[in-house]
Amino acid sequence: MKRSLLISEFLSTPWAMMPEYLATVTSVMSRWSRGDKATTATMEQIATDKLAREARRQQFSKTAGNGIAVLPLYGVITQRGNMVDDVSGPGSASTQMFGSALRDAIADPAVGSILIDIDSPGGSVYGISELADEIAAAKSQKPVVAIANSLAAAAAYWLGAQASELYVTPGGEVGSIGVWQAHFDYSEAMAAEGVKPTLISAGKFKVDGNPYAPLDEEAKAFLQSRTDDYYATFTKAIAKGRGVPIAQVREGMGQGRVLGADTALAQNMVDGIATFSDVIKKMQRDAKASIPKVSRLALACRELEIL
Repeated sequence: MKRSLLISEFLSTPWAMMPEYLATVTSVMSRWSRGDKATTATMEQIATDKLAREARRQQFSKTAGNGIAVLPLYGVITQRGNMVDDVSGPGSASTQMFGSALRDAIADPAVGSILIDIDSPGGSVYGISELADEIAAAKSQKPVVAIANSLAAAAAYWLGAQASELYVTPGGEVGSIGVWQAHFDYSEAMAAEGVKPTLISAGKFKVDGNPYAPLDEEAKAFLQSRTDDYYATFTKAIAKGRGVPIAQVREGMGQGRVLGADTALAQNMVDGIATFSDVIKKMQRDAKASIPKVSRLALACRELEIL
């Protein structure tokens, strides 16, 4: 029962993440709470995936040439991050750590433009709005491009949509625009075990939504309003980032589903379909094109070792 209560508390947090990925995290929490050890095969897969993530991060940790800083945004996004690093797959990311890396790139005179490399199913809503605002502000100082390589869902799409340009790989997906949370009623299960909790509280609504009793209509309406508020912030940010009406975000763009590259492009969710290397080449061309003619001549001479 303690395990069930832990999971219900976890899922009652508003999430901007694909439900199937949250189910994976929930299964890990179940294992933690039971004190069970993962199988050898699972641990070997986790170690392999972690090495792959680190190799990918290190490959792009500095720059991709011509002053392009590549910032990885991989895995489940949480405010302080690294809570699910023993989950096989893309791991986790911290909004605080990513924000710090973004500020460093903006302040670095050697960095001319920034590429956000996204591979994430989304995450908690906490910290997302603040980081989205940082990305939106950053693109007024330096070009900020994002790529779904190969998944930018929910909170990850929220962030990617704030970039100057957003691309998706040919086999990639974007979307899952929505927010959800869950309520669990364990009152009958606890009664079957002979457990009858008594809640002592102060404040009229202090124990609203607790898992020891059915959810009444007033509490349900409040939880719905809380979810609606986050959804309103989410869709407003997408509309602003993509330069479209809010109605277009709410009535199209998958309505909570992830969409493949072609469909996402048709619905103006991305600016193009391209591989990672294609985006890098475009950014390098754009960087050269933005250099004044005299500076380009000097650069060319330097490259020819004439100067």
